Amino acid sequence: MLKRYHGAPDAATFELLPAIDLRGSRVVRLVEGDFARETAYADDPQTIAIRFVGAGASWIHVVDLDGAREGAPRQAEAIRSVIRAVDGRASCQVAGGLRTDDAVADMLDAGATRVVVGTAALRDPSFAARLVRRHGPERVVVALDVRDGLALGEGWRPGAAGIPAADALVMLADVGVEIFAATGIDRDGRLGGPDLNLLDALLALGRGAVIASGGVTSLDDLRAVRGLGCRGAIVGRALYEGRLDLAAALEVAGGDGQSVRSTGLPDQVPFTDRDPSGPAR
Repeated sequence: MLKRYHGAPDAATFELLPAIDLRGSRVVRLVEGDFARETAYADDPQTIAIRFVGAGASWIHVVDLDGAREGAPRQAEAIRSVIRAVDGRASCQVAGGLRTDDAVADMLDAGATRVVVGTAALRDPSFAARLVRRHGPERVVVALDVRDGLALGEGWRPGAAGIPAADALVMLADVGVEIFAATGIDRDGRLGGPDLNLLDALLALGRGAVIASGGVTSLDDLRAVRGLGCRGAIVGRALYEGRLDLAAALEVAGGDGQSVRSTGLPDQVPFTDRDPSGPAR
């Protein structure tokens, strides 16, 4: 039976992070992290960010997919434009290709509230330790992208090496990491709900705050991850395709939406300037 863990954040601190994933400066979503299974939703990430803030979002999760694939920032200017567009009205959590001390510092200097590191931290926990010492534990998140129980570096790459997710979390908590973003890769972009068993197992370790990522699609999904004790949830494709209403989701995230029910399509407006029923590309 899944349960809420002691010491977990209360509802008032739960963070809902709508995601803006960038590839070639477009807003896209991938399925299971597969670059060959991409759907483009918008050409202007600044406009999407402004719409998220207008709907009440206080956090935005921005990902440089090109940087994640190539191992160094590739969409830094587009990310800076998103940070400028929200103009302090929302905090930005930035991920993708941040594998050096300088790359992390540059993004924080650009106005990011938090950075997310993954591959480099799994390969070298001392990298994460340096970041925490330099910037503080509230500004550094480690991504645990999990497939078949293993936390993977370069999680989109078939055959990528990994270590047991629980071992990875403990190893990084031992060097000072306090916040983790946990993604069940097989749920990511599939609109099938988050991997609650994975989240439950990581939270049971009691070694850090966990942000849920991958598959969060409905208000009930948000209630479930918040009920487990997750610090927050990253939501992407469900918003872009109109399956989840952001205002209602924010009510649930804030603890005021227990009676809110998803109204379903077509009443909810997708966050896209393209036809979401069109082919992935």
